[in-house]
Amino acid sequence: MERWSLALRVIGPTPSSFAFDIKGISVPFRYRKRPTERLGRPFALTREVFDQNTVPKFWLVIKEDGHMVTGRQEPQLVLVSITYEDDCLILRAPGMDQLVLPTKLLSSNKLHDCRVFGLDIQGRDCGDEAAQWFTSFLKTDAFRLVQFEKNMKARASNEIFPSLDKNYQVAYPDCSPVMILSEASLADLNTRMEKKVKINNFRPNIVVTGCSAFEEDTWDELLIGNVEMKKILACPRCIMTTVDPDTGVIDRKEPLETLKSYRLCDPSEKSIYKSSPLFGIYYSVEKIGSLKVGDPVYQMVQ
Repeated sequence: MERWSLALRVIGPTPSSFAFDIKGISVPFRYRKRPTERLGRPFALTREVFDQNTVPKFWLVIKEDGHMVTGRQEPQLVLVSITYEDDCLILRAPGMDQLVLPTKLLSSNKLHDCRVFGLDIQGRDCGDEAAQWFTSFLKTDAFRLVQFEKNMKARASNEIFPSLDKNYQVAYPDCSPVMILSEASLADLNTRMEKKVKINNFRPNIVVTGCSAFEEDTWDELLIGNVEMKKILACPRCIMTTVDPDTGVIDRKEPLETLKSYRLCDPSEKSIYKSSPLFGIYYSVEKIGSLKVGDPVYQMVQ
């Protein structure tokens, strides 16, 4: 059946839309309206106004040997916040002066060979000032900040999850640029938790309300704004969820242990997810467009 002959079933509105433009940072940039891209995070224009044709920009903190650094390795990274002003990326962190970086780098800046989940990918160095800023803030090693550029070769997601299409590619995100979670699923988890957790523990790009807990597990194709998305994988959760987004302290147990008590995969999917609990759904962008907070979420059904 052709796409335009599919029926639409309304699920609920989108109360929040977030971007985490530097991998591993949990203080997100909140969007009123945002474009979508297939490789990962879009670039935000000033005053939270966005255009479908803007060039995507992505950033990654690395060690000097090129290996990625996220909140898994450096929990304090989650305390870094990001805003955009006048085509500049502005970073703030407790006890640090703000760092202002141009979003367009000089072509003479060094190219780094980086490693993200064991896969090779490049990034252009953001300069010594950025490197010193992260090194001074984290105080554990020497770090660099790099940026992915549109002409660079992306990573093939199926090298991480073999069940994915071999042509599906991403830049620095784990395996997909879009992860959706419902407020009802978070509320369900918190009924089982002694200490409540927040939505930022799970870093969704899109939060949906008006549905039942874990109803997102059943959605395949979605329409939000004029963006069409297709489910590719449930989101397997790791130790990153145990980093408190308000303090940068890692617990290493909760909420991961509670999720493992009731959100493990079906035995038939053990080869994909292993022992990781599932919470949220990864989507591919099938039709690029724009969406905004408050847009209804439609399930596309035949």
